[in-house]
Amino acid sequence: MVWQDIVITLANVLFIYSTLNQVIYGFKVKKGTITYIASGGSALGLMAMGVAFLTLELYLSSFVAFLSSILWIILFIQRIIYKKA
Repeated sequence: MVWQDIVITLANVLFIYSTLNQVIYGFKVKKGTITYIASGGSALGLMAMGVAFLTLELYLSSFVAFLSSILWIILFIQRIIYKKA
């Protein structure tokens, strides 16, 4: 394991923590507060980063990038289901 994998993983864990709070908030208030562009673009970008990390054999970074993209997909779906805030 290279040190870059650890640093990228820790940074993404912080992003997951903050995004998870937004997902929970969306379920509680039943409002989609994130725009389609922000949530969709973030999800696609994180998926691409996950694939890139995987090809570089940065397995932890890849895993957390995919987890983060799943949270952004949930925010995208919340926006569709709950409509605009």
